[in-house]
Amino acid sequence: MKKKILLLIILFTLYIFVNCYFYAIKSSTNIENKIFRLHIVANSNSKEDQNLKLKVRDNVISYMNTICKNVNSKEDAIKVVQNHIYDFKEIADNTILENGFNYTSIAEIGNYRFPTKQYGDIALPSGYYDALEIKLGSNLGQNWWCVLYPSLCFTDFSSGIIPEPSKENLREALSEEEYALISENTPTYNFKFKLVELFSNNLRIGIREM
Repeated sequence: MKKKILLLIILFTLYIFVNCYFYAIKSSTNIENKIFRLHIVANSNSKEDQNLKLKVRDNVISYMNTICKNVNSKEDAIKVVQNHIYDFKEIADNTILENGFNYTSIAEIGNYRFPTKQYGDIALPSGYYDALEIKLGSNLGQNWWCVLYPSLCFTDFSSGIIPEPSKENLREALSEEEYALISENTPTYNFKFKLVELFSNNLRIGIREM
């Protein structure tokens, strides 16, 4: 009898584990597949290089908002950026030159690993996201990132609060469950978010990097 009870406990635990795993992986993958991010890597961690990184950020975001104001999908955003990839490099290079530095930049689209990132009251789980990456000089400094689509990039970052129009863009791109997962500050969704973090960090990402 005790063996049967133990077996039932083991099977139930395994069932819960498998369901949690597939929920976490599905949720994480769905979010990753709907979001296009911006990643800027500074030349170094010197104060001058870090300040320059932020100037490049502002100029890149301003240009992105101009060319992507009518974009309605991640795929369209990537296509527009790809068609203007040399413009992004030119913007970065000109910003570098205008501020008295002599290195250049690299601008490219790829799939990169991102850690968990908090944007005001929105938190994106760690994972692999498609992104426009701009590397400045030796690209050995601390990086900076935001979300290009749906647009969570804005030039006034001092408040740390995401404007409501940006949240609405995010709601439209994600399902109700996905949006609640990254934005609801409730015990239920906090637990679900931690599940996504746990399995994405320790299983799927680990397997991908082998």
